[in-house]
Amino acid sequence: MTQQAAALQTYNNELVKCIEDLSTKRDELNRQIKQEEEEKERLQHDIRILSEKLNRVEESLAQRLVARATFDRTIAETEAAYTKILESSQSLLSVLKREAGNLSKATEPRRKEQ
Repeated sequence: MTQQAAALQTYNNELVKCIEDLSTKRDELNRQIKQEEEEKERLQHDIRILSEKLNRVEESLAQRLVARATFDRTIAETEAAYTKILESSQSLLSVLKREAGNLSKATEPRRKEQ
């Protein structure tokens, strides 16, 4: 019976050691899980912050694009109006020169016919 008791004690010791090893591995795994959960929370927080920043930038960009389109339209309209003014000024100048020429001819002294 002593031999059986010794064998039982050996098995018991090995069993306790295996349980302790498993507990140690579980504790290490729990530590790793906790670290990864904390990292996950940090990353989710960062994603929320970056998403908010992205939304603000998208809104600002949309407003700036509208403003640029307004500038482009205003510039195009102003340039078109200015071109019309230049064309009208050129026409007016031509008419004025022609009328001035006609007036000069009309006011010149007549030459006597010989």
